[in-house]
Order: sequence, then C-alpha cells, then structure tokens
Amino acid sequence: QLQLVESGGGLVQPGGSLRLSCKASGAALEYYHIGWFRQAPGKEREGVSCISSDGNDIDYRDSVKGRFTISRDNAKNMVYLQLNFLRPEDTGVYYCAADGNSELVYQCTTYTNDYDYWGQGTQVAVAS
Repeated sequence: QLQLVESGGGLVQPGGSLRLSCKASGAALEYYHIGWFRQAPGKEREGVSCISSDGNDIDYRDSVKGRFTISRDNAKNMVYLQLNFLRPEDTGVYYCAADGNSELVYQCTTYTNDYDYWGQGTQVAVAS
C-alpha cells in the first residue's frame, strides 16, 4: 500500500526556482522507479523526469534538461525535483509516481502508463 505525497509547489517568477518533494509511505521507496510528471491546463499529462530505484538511471524530457534535477534519498523515503530557471511553460500540476514493475527492469521511464501509484500533485505556477 504505497502512498505518495508531493509538496513544494508554489508561485514563482520566471527564472526562479522551486524544490519539489515526494514523500512515500506504506512501502520502501527503494524498490520503485519514480517518475515526475506534470499537467498543464488543457494538456495531457507528460513525463518530466524519472529516476530508477537505485538512482543509476535518470532521464529528463528535452525541455527541462539543464534546468531540472531529480534525486532521491531512499533512507528518507524521499524523491526530489529541483526546478531551476523556471519558465511560464513549466506551469502545471506536478505529480510523482511509482512504477510497480520496477523490479523487472533496470531503467526508469517517463511514460505515464508505466506507473501505478500516484500522488495528489502539487501546483507550480511560473508567472510575472
């Protein structure tokens, strides 16, 4: 019974930064690949980044490379997404999710359908 809760969202100006957190409970996060996703108003949910259960595989969508950094602390059951140099198009609800089949593959993915457990989301708004 894995549960995920995101926090850290807020309203920031373009160029600003936020640090999003994903706290897991009910199961050890070390067994799961974790993805960060976002959904802007009127758009489909899209993968932002992912990190494998052991942290050895990390992926980012092209639009956030060099600006966002994903990390995890399995001892604390936490995953983080550092958002730097934020742009208005980064606005959306950010979700963390866990892949229930993580033990079968070494690499994480940023495909929504690969994930089984989802947090409630945290709002990120980037505007002047």
